[in-house]
Amino acid sequence: MAVLINPDNSIALWTIITGVAAISIFLEQKYKWASKITGCVLAMVIAALFSNFNIIPTESKVYDDVWSFIVPMAIPLLLFKANIKKIWKESGRLVILFLLSSLGTLTGVFVAFFILKDFIPLLYKVSAMMAGSYIGGSVNFAAMSESFNVPGELVSAAVVSDNLIMAVYFLLLIALPSMAFILKFLKQKTVVKNNSENNFSADFWKAKEISLKDIAICIASSLAIVFISQVIADYFNSVIPASNISLSFIRELLGNKYMVLTTITILLASYFSKFFENLGGSQEIGAFIIQIFFVVIGIPASVSLIVEKSPLLLVFCAIIVIVNLLVTLLFGRIFRFKIEEVVMASNANIGGPTTAAAMAIAKGWTTLIVPAMLVGCLGYVLGNYFGIFVGNFLMRY
Repeated sequence: MAVLINPDNSIALWTIITGVAAISIFLEQKYKWASKITGCVLAMVIAALFSNFNIIPTESKVYDDVWSFIVPMAIPLLLFKANIKKIWKESGRLVILFLLSSLGTLTGVFVAFFILKDFIPLLYKVSAMMAGSYIGGSVNFAAMSESFNVPGELVSAAVVSDNLIMAVYFLLLIALPSMAFILKFLKQKTVVKNNSENNFSADFWKAKEISLKDIAICIASSLAIVFISQVIADYFNSVIPASNISLSFIRELLGNKYMVLTTITILLASYFSKFFENLGGSQEIGAFIIQIFFVVIGIPASVSLIVEKSPLLLVFCAIIVIVNLLVTLLFGRIFRFKIEEVVMASNANIGGPTTAAAMAIAKGWTTLIVPAMLVGCLGYVLGNYFGIFVGNFLMRY
């Protein structure tokens, strides 16, 4: 069927992709109803409408460039402030619980996979995405979907299911500290309350100073890291044979550019922390790129396919977050963590650093804001490792 914009009309397609990404971010930050839906779902839905009404094509080289060139850039940008030494020094106690909570996510993925693998095609690919996302965040979700070449409609359905589950789950996490039976199971932590929530929140999320030099270094550095990572990954793919299962598994790990890319970036961020921490704009540029990713995965989405696939994926995501919460509560009890720490660790796993910080602000847990942000950034680092391992392991089943 004819479309209004030709697949070769690159400038028009880039205009629409970046425009939809910008509009979805604007709506999410401007209106409460949009923030509840989330910007990524808005981006995906708007893009799906454009393609379903034959305004833009479902296939184009522009979309391929986003997957292979633009999305990998987001990972270094979002990891430039992931100084492992600083994370451990400033958030050591919460880091331990976060890592234990990550085991809950991993356990939940395996449980959900073996329950539903006969009902959902290509579930090992979805498992890789959700393991990355529920330990890291959207950047890991994007990386795993590209790494395992997940079909667009399956990615779209997973996004819808993921966001529905997270919305319900965050409401549960907010309510946990006030539940009597939970307080009998775990003690409360004495935290500094915020007496002026609105002003504190505005100050915490205020605009940052970004220079032209920062933007130039951010983009050039991220591209250089992507290029070097691809060269290293290609080298391992060429020298490691796939003659048996063990070597094939090692080749899949070391030859994965996202594994290499993550490792290089965290080494740079940890050993040259002063340089990268002072770079303004890396988080903002990286977040915008992830928004572009959600636009592109929404373009080939069929509304009927999303509705058809989402219910079972909803169950899949629900199993993961329930197991994560149960495991986190159990370890919290065993190692005498407080309920606030348990809530922050689970939130940082399932939602990432931004949702964890937002919840800490909303609850007035000011002493937990920075630790929650830091362990959430650690999730960005670990998400790709866990996702690649899960995808390659479960592929055999």
